[in-house]
Amino acid sequence: MTGFGSASSRKDGVSLQVEIRTVNNKFYKANVRLPDPLQSLETEIDVAVSKQLSRGSVTVMVKFTDTSEHSIATINKEVLGNYINQLKEVDSTLSIDTSRLLLLPGVLSNDADDDVTDRNRTELMNLVQEACNGVVEMRQREGKALEEDLQKHLSKIEADLSFIKERAPEIVEDYQARLLQRVQNLFSEIGKSVDEVDLLREVALFAEKTDIAEEISRLEGHINQYRELIAGSDDEPIGRTLDFLAQEMLRESNTIASKCLDGDTSRRIVEIKGAVDRIKEQVQNAE
Repeated sequence: MTGFGSASSRKDGVSLQVEIRTVNNKFYKANVRLPDPLQSLETEIDVAVSKQLSRGSVTVMVKFTDTSEHSIATINKEVLGNYINQLKEVDSTLSIDTSRLLLLPGVLSNDADDDVTDRNRTELMNLVQEACNGVVEMRQREGKALEEDLQKHLSKIEADLSFIKERAPEIVEDYQARLLQRVQNLFSEIGKSVDEVDLLREVALFAEKTDIAEEISRLEGHINQYRELIAGSDDEPIGRTLDFLAQEMLRESNTIASKCLDGDTSRRIVEIKGAVDRIKEQVQNAE
């Protein structure tokens, strides 16, 4: 699901800004962008975000500015003095430009990255959590709209499935009537009568081959489970479970279509499969 959250702070000359963006993805995939002094926090941030967001392509961007006293480079006087002494030994009358000496290796020293990380870790992780909360809040609003759309498609499937369930017994009766009429026409041409036992045996075989009661029951069970998951999805991620159930619903629909050659039922199955396909597309966005 798509989402955006941001958080920032400025304390004692240190400015931190965190932005988190998410787009749809079947799995969790994070891209953490950090300034060089904070690179060692990449894994820690990734773990913290993954605990809040279990699905989607996530981009975490951190901006860092330090104008505090810690950002000021320190002059290593001993190293600078050694450079000056060596230059005087070469030429005692040499005019020395001290500002250029500051560019020599070891004269200026900055805080190590570990020190920068230690000073800013707590504040940065708090901002990451705050930005995650913003993403979750935005995704929850999108989730409400997604739930309404899924419920609409489930209701459509239920209506078509109810028609098929009522129609199923009539299909066997219609087949029996058509078969009897066809056999009677053929036998009348040769002056024979149809054996009722043989006719009933053929009808029984057809009824067994076209029995879709089990598939209807399973499809109804999937719909009920779908509704239960959607209704109770506040604490646990359910996106992958919904995706799996949609595949199972499509499988049951295909089985019904292969077993039942009735025209009205076939048209309803097409509608059901269309609704399931739309559900499959939507649940790719679900957490």
